[in-house]
Amino acid sequence: MSKITLTEMLNALQAQEQRRAMRLEDEVEGALFVKHGKSYKTWKKSSHQGTTGDSKHFGKNNTGNKKGTYPPCQYCKRRSHTHDKAKNVQWRTLEDMSLGLRLPTITFKHHHTSIKSGAAEGEKDGVYIVYMGAATANGPSKNEHAQLLSSVLKRRKNALVRSYEHGISGFAARLSAAEAKSIANNPGVVSVFPDPVYQLHTTRSWDFLRYGTDVKIDLSPNSDSNLSSRGNDVIIGILDTGIWPESKSFSDKGMDPIPSSWNGTCVKARDFNSSNCNRKIIGARSYNGPDDDDDGLVNTPRDMNGHGTHVASTAAGIMVPGASYHGLASGTAKGGSPGSRIAVYKICTPNGCAGSSILAAFSDAITDRVDILSLSLGSSASRFSDFKEDPIAIGAFHAVENGITVVCSAGNGGPSEKTVSNDAPWILTVAATTIDRRFKSNVVFDKNKVIKGEAINFANIGKSPVHPLIHAKSAKKAGADERDARNCYPDSMDGKKIKGKIVICDNDEDINSYYKMSEVQNLGAIGAVLVDDKKRGDASEFGEFPMTSISSRDAIEIFAYLNSTKDPVATILPTTVVSQYKPAPTIAYFSSRGPSSISRNILKAKPPDISAPGSNILAAWTAYDGEATDKLKEIPKFKIMSGTSMACPHVSGLVAEIKSRYPSWSPSAVKSAIMTTASQINNMKGPLTTELGAIATAYDFGAGEISTNRAWQPGLVYETTAIDYLNFLCYHGYNKSTIKIISKKVPAGFACPKESKADLISNINYPSIAVFNLTGKHSRDITRTLTNVAGGGNTTYSVTIEAPTGLTVTVSPTRLQFTKNGQRLSYHIIFTPTVSSLQKDMFGSITWTNKKFNVRAPFVAGGK
Repeated sequence: MSKITLTEMLNALQAQEQRRAMRLEDEVEGALFVKHGKSYKTWKKSSHQGTTGDSKHFGKNNTGNKKGTYPPCQYCKRRSHTHDKAKNVQWRTLEDMSLGLRLPTITFKHHHTSIKSGAAEGEKDGVYIVYMGAATANGPSKNEHAQLLSSVLKRRKNALVRSYEHGISGFAARLSAAEAKSIANNPGVVSVFPDPVYQLHTTRSWDFLRYGTDVKIDLSPNSDSNLSSRGNDVIIGILDTGIWPESKSFSDKGMDPIPSSWNGTCVKARDFNSSNCNRKIIGARSYNGPDDDDDGLVNTPRDMNGHGTHVASTAAGIMVPGASYHGLASGTAKGGSPGSRIAVYKICTPNGCAGSSILAAFSDAITDRVDILSLSLGSSASRFSDFKEDPIAIGAFHAVENGITVVCSAGNGGPSEKTVSNDAPWILTVAATTIDRRFKSNVVFDKNKVIKGEAINFANIGKSPVHPLIHAKSAKKAGADERDARNCYPDSMDGKKIKGKIVICDNDEDINSYYKMSEVQNLGAIGAVLVDDKKRGDASEFGEFPMTSISSRDAIEIFAYLNSTKDPVATILPTTVVSQYKPAPTIAYFSSRGPSSISRNILKAKPPDISAPGSNILAAWTAYDGEATDKLKEIPKFKIMSGTSMACPHVSGLVAEIKSRYPSWSPSAVKSAIMTTASQINNMKGPLTTELGAIATAYDFGAGEISTNRAWQPGLVYETTAIDYLNFLCYHGYNKSTIKIISKKVPAGFACPKESKADLISNINYPSIAVFNLTGKHSRDITRTLTNVAGGGNTTYSVTIEAPTGLTVTVSPTRLQFTKNGQRLSYHIIFTPTVSSLQKDMFGSITWTNKKFNVRAPFVAGGK
């Protein structure tokens, strides 16, 4: 396994990025320095021991390991923390990556290049995925996979890692680069590529989703039960870190028997057996990654991290009164579809989420007959250049072909453009927004002046401003760079100057703020204030260490105070909750944005499809958690987390509610219902904005924020058919023979449209529209088809067009009259620039309205 530091990855970038990269220490070295201070550097000089660390020794998120769980620290030999960081960096790393924080290193299995494409140079020995398209009744079996590997198996008996036979055909195997290239040349092989590793994208939220409406939606109409009468037979598969089955959120009290359609299993593993499944958690599987040690703690559905438990309870947890996180955000916790069943597929371990494991879970979920698959994980946006090399895109394609709706997080690379992952059009991709709850931790300074701060901390250092206050740049260590010091980089500050003081740190985001706060704390500071404009609505947490974040505007006042007095003083107040905050929602700063770097001609492909609450979300947590301290003695049963990881299960829960009402609806009909009914306004009746207050666009939020009260009554839907997806592959450059291997639904006589090209992707029947290459005054004609799902009877819809200046948009016909349920009617949209060249992408919408329904499709148009 190769380890690539962020510095190495950025060496080819501009000078500014190079300078930024050079500041980043190796992940393990920086973390060990945070834990052990200067003595680590002395030890390192005299040691021949590698410091990059093997990721299979990484611990779990923000918790502390139980004694003996993981190997001892390579530096100090203690088992109380892992060798890579003081507070269990790998699970912390997975979460922080998911929140869009810039970490010192990124680990890949290999450079990701398709062998099938002929680019085998530079590949190394390792685990490769051999993708052979759709599984059929007469398709390759495990034995036939072994035959394809026969020459390899003679040399290496354990070469076969996994075999995929349900819905997906193929296998994962340990191969040399030459062997991989040889197998790629076999007929029936679509692609061969190194096994990638994905990362995790890491409750008032459901109540908040009903803001701005008088419609009262009862998610659990049985007054004597936690259960939704609609969701009882819907099965949500959660691909994540497992589950903590003892959580109250997963009680099956009052639930009906397990649906007869269920074909899955509940595996027996360490600390997990069939008794841990019930009528709520109806199945559980786990998958070791190729590089995982089978120590029993990895290969078990039990969640040692918490992420999977949090996600599952957000999607389908029952109502639990009195939920809170150490007393914060108290209330009734509930999932989006409390009556739905949960099937657990643990595919993430301390090594990450292996693509080979993800494909195995997709394959099992297809034969288990789940209705929905929820994945709060992904890769970097630029990781994959082709869908047939992306295990999530591959697995999702075959799941959708089998009628399963696949919901994925958009990623946490925001607010930068072109950062959305999971961008295949058959996936429902979810961005994150804030809710109307904030966690306030104010700064008091001078003579009781107050600046608003935001964070979660449980420290109490007094209400009066009596603690010395210093800006980190004034504590610069001799020989250190002032920019490093003002941003509180490790090894840039003089501990003697900040001990016992509250330190103000700038935040350039080049280094994870966790490292900065850890450095300040380890140097003896009594508290820290982080100046950060972007993290509005996302409260950082540092437990008992008094820390808060303030805006740069508010920082001006406190800096003026620092410069005006010899002995500045301040204090940081413990966290309190602010409800009904306005404006909300806003786009979460970390949420990945569009446009597409793979295919711009479909609005879905890299803006997200939809947005949902993903900031400061309270949900169930694992009891395998060491964060209890002297002051916080009880391990929390619920935890507050942020990320598109948290947004994804909100949509999965809504999908379950729609499927329970309309079980025959296709995944694309469900997706359309959610997208065309979405909201683009906040709780102040204004447009959705970004974290900095700018007007947001479809590149930020997709179609808008989910509307739980309208999504199950959309009136009309855009159904993206199997032919649409096949044509999409044609337009994307796939030939007919490859498509016939990939899909089991290729009709007789199918052929790719003549002159297939990327521009034609605009014509697939998606609930959003994107047209590009609009140059001169040449028009583009796009077609869309709507299906009536509102029942029988005559009804007429009229069109409303919202078009930007510089673009003329016409629709024909302007009225659609439906006479029966299921009827399909088409219309044309003509885009004509009124200027010679569109200098920027332009946004608008097309809305069909009758007396009851508004069916909105967003569009984006641009030049080259």
